[in-house]
Amino acid sequence: MAQHNELGTQGEELAVAYLLKKGYQILVRNYTYLKGEIDIIARTGKTIAIVEVKTRSTPDFGDPQDFLKLGQIKRLVDTAHHFIEELDDNEVEVRFDIVAIVKNKSGTRIEHLKDAFYHF
Repeated sequence: MAQHNELGTQGEELAVAYLLKKGYQILVRNYTYLKGEIDIIARTGKTIAIVEVKTRSTPDFGDPQDFLKLGQIKRLVDTAHHFIEELDDNEVEVRFDIVAIVKNKSGTRIEHLKDAFYHF
């Protein structure tokens, strides 16, 4: 596995552990629909959090969350829409979060950005 793939997998594991510690219920990991993929779908109360995990080894070129592009957001929204339709629960609210992680020899920094972007 390529080093950047390993870092991404480690980042997703760290994000899951972080969310569980904060009381979230993990519903699905790596949910795919057509060309879109959602890293983590979690629930807290009546809120479904669509979570994109961005992991980098250095913040030298920008924060991890800065690497989420417009096309990725569109695919996330389309994929989330499909998931919510299948869930068939009219009582839930949906929000899009980013868990930004910088992991290197100096340590690990995790930042949870709730409502990181809007889907309309």
